[in-house]
Amino acid sequence: MTQEEAIRVIDKAIATAGPATYHLQLIHGYHRGTSLRSMIQDWYRYEPKVKRIMPGDNPGITVLVLKELY
Repeated sequence: MTQEEAIRVIDKAIATAGPATYHLQLIHGYHRGTSLRSMIQDWYRYEPKVKRIMPGDNPGITVLVLKELY
């Protein structure tokens, strides 16, 4: 998947996220996914719907937090 394709898919997922969606787990891969990981962290850092970006349990996963669980 190219960065442009990933942006389209992620933007659609964020736009269609319902009120019960608290986070999105994005699987970008580890060895060859570092460019996608960097793009996700840079591109979505200032997205108003994304509260924070955190690493997943696996180095090939990034989590976009849309709502905090209090």
